[in-house]
Amino acid sequence: MARRCELTGKGPMSGNNVSHAKNRTKRKFLPNLNDVTLHSEILGRGVKLRISAAALRTVDHRGGLDAFFAKAKDEDLSDRAQKLKKEIAKAHEVLAQ
Repeated sequence: MARRCELTGKGPMSGNNVSHAKNRTKRKFLPNLNDVTLHSEILGRGVKLRISAAALRTVDHRGGLDAFFAKAKDEDLSDRAQKLKKEIAKAHEVLAQ
């Protein structure tokens, strides 16, 4: 399982631990990933995703998963999330007619 957020693309970063004596050793900063089930109102079902805590706050701020995908860029999304975005857009078009 990749250490990458499926919605924002946030992944591990590298840096240094710096001691009081300014000794530097390599370290890795990992994103705070959580397995969550988000409900899509248009699809009428839950969707399991592995997203960062920051992405979860963004989804809440934008008004849900459907609204998040409306503004999301395709290059940030995982392959699974891109398919889900297209599925939601297709269902939204059907409801609009």
